Amino acid sequence: MTETKKQTDAQTNGYVPRFMVRYREEIAPAMMERFKYGNAMAVPRIEKIVVSMGIGSRTKEAPKRMEKAAEELGLIAGQKPVIRRARVSVSNFRLRKGDPVGLMVTLRKEMMYEFLDRLISIAVPRVRDFRGLSRKSFDGRGNYSLGLNEQIVFPEVSVDKVEYIQGMNIVLVTTARTDEEALELLSLFGMPFVRQ
Repeated sequence: MTETKKQTDAQTNGYVPRFMVRYREEIAPAMMERFKYGNAMAVPRIEKIVVSMGIGSRTKEAPKRMEKAAEELGLIAGQKPVIRRARVSVSNFRLRKGDPVGLMVTLRKEMMYEFLDRLISIAVPRVRDFRGLSRKSFDGRGNYSLGLNEQIVFPEVSVDKVEYIQGMNIVLVTTARTDEEALELLSLFGMPFVRQ
């Protein structure tokens, strides 16, 4: 192990997420070999993961629903979510500028790798009637988006305490320049894509 890696590991109190180690030791060398990068810094990596929940209901129970969703998203992500507010007023939806419409969490570094590990290893396989993730959800710049219909696929959320079933969007932002590179990167992490 190099001196820099030892310093990074020491900063996190000796604990390093297994996906972080896997990226350094297995995935980055495999990507270097496959795409023939001239520099180790050119190897694509996951930059951040953005998890968001849209609440958007203008009913009497909206504040309670927002509070419960914030609590559950905090448990799932491991960090407190930020309340997102409407930027413009839309009369058809009875929405005023500044009304809370959803929640968002941005995960980086160790928290990101921990979340990715739980997403791939535990949550995605627990999705009802799961047949694999779509390969068409890349945005053309190497970022991947997926949606989950229920927050109860994460083991942190107790099914008995859930009052509202809430979906969420997850965006994996990578430094990959093409979708092909991003697909290979996520496949090496173990993302269960639909077989072709």
